[in-house]
Amino acid sequence: MRILYLFSLLLLTTGVKAQTTKSYDQIDQEALQIPDRLTKSTRDIADYIKQHFDNPDDRSRAIFVWIARNIQYDLANMFAINFYENTSEVIDDVLKNRKGVCMHFAELYNEIANQSGIKSYVIAGYTKQNGFVDYIPHAWCGSLVGTDWYLFDPTWGSGYVQNEKFVNKLNNYYFKAKPEQLISSHMPFDPLWQFLSYPVTNQEFYEGKTSMNKTKPEFNYLDTLKQYEQQSETERLVSSAGRIEKNGVRNSMISDRLQHIKREIGYYNNKQMVETFNAATSLYNSGVNQLNQFINYRNSQFSPSKPDSEIQEMVDVAEKCFLASRDKLKEIKNPDPNVAGSIAQLNGSIDESMKNLAQQKDFLDKYFKTGKMFRKSLFYKYKWMGVPLN
Repeated sequence: MRILYLFSLLLLTTGVKAQTTKSYDQIDQEALQIPDRLTKSTRDIADYIKQHFDNPDDRSRAIFVWIARNIQYDLANMFAINFYENTSEVIDDVLKNRKGVCMHFAELYNEIANQSGIKSYVIAGYTKQNGFVDYIPHAWCGSLVGTDWYLFDPTWGSGYVQNEKFVNKLNNYYFKAKPEQLISSHMPFDPLWQFLSYPVTNQEFYEGKTSMNKTKPEFNYLDTLKQYEQQSETERLVSSAGRIEKNGVRNSMISDRLQHIKREIGYYNNKQMVETFNAATSLYNSGVNQLNQFINYRNSQFSPSKPDSEIQEMVDVAEKCFLASRDKLKEIKNPDPNVAGSIAQLNGSIDESMKNLAQQKDFLDKYFKTGKMFRKSLFYKYKWMGVPLN
């Protein structure tokens, strides 16, 4: 089962200056008018937002404000870890109980945003405030609004913790934050999600050196993101692991995340091997069935009669299945001992079936070369003095 990490809320200061300059008062008021009956699912919320807000900027604001005002931070469970919770369960839980930790806030925002036509991703990482790096990971979102990527932290944007109580107070600093600004406090595990041309290393983040440094090699995150969107899940994990390692494994949170990704890679590789082997097995079985059909047809002396082309096709299809099965097995790279043993066994079965097929093809070749008046005689064995005559 896939593993999800729990993320937590830091103590927030209330004096952070907002990054946004546009007035969203009207948007906020309308966003908070969503009827309660339409807030039971992300699809209903997204449909309402699409109907009432025309552009991605206003929609992202409506989503952010609705979550910030309607979802309470769950202080009682801020350290509770559920390694088996999936995205759907996370979202269902937060909409039902109207509370959660940052994982819930981020997943909820991300789901509604994508369903509202805003490309969005959940970002996993860690944070720093007042010069101190937190020891618990955090989650926020990156969304494409217009032509630019912005960062949204609906958890920190919803309020702060004071005297062991959550104070619900909208903080606009974490709405549509510019990547070059939020990097001072939010550090993604994978530097891709910094959305910066000159990514900050983990060591630099600890040292507070988050200003743009053009002496570094430029990183084309837009091209990398396009490539990411076209990759398989395994390819995404492999490339992410490489970027994380290159950016420096500075703390246990990064190490844990990296190890988790590597376990995921192992899981997907094993899953792919099993699926490939099963596909090879299915092709082999199809070949055996086709070969058996031919043998049964031969045993019935090719009755009822079929055109020569259809008879030939029966063995051709069987051969194609066997060859395709063998090719499919070659796709499996670096199998574990159990899979390697199964591959060897299946290859052995293919060899035996191909030998049988070769005998049937020899007979069929002789059959086609024999005049039609004498073909029936090929189904009988004639001997003279113990020596086969045909």
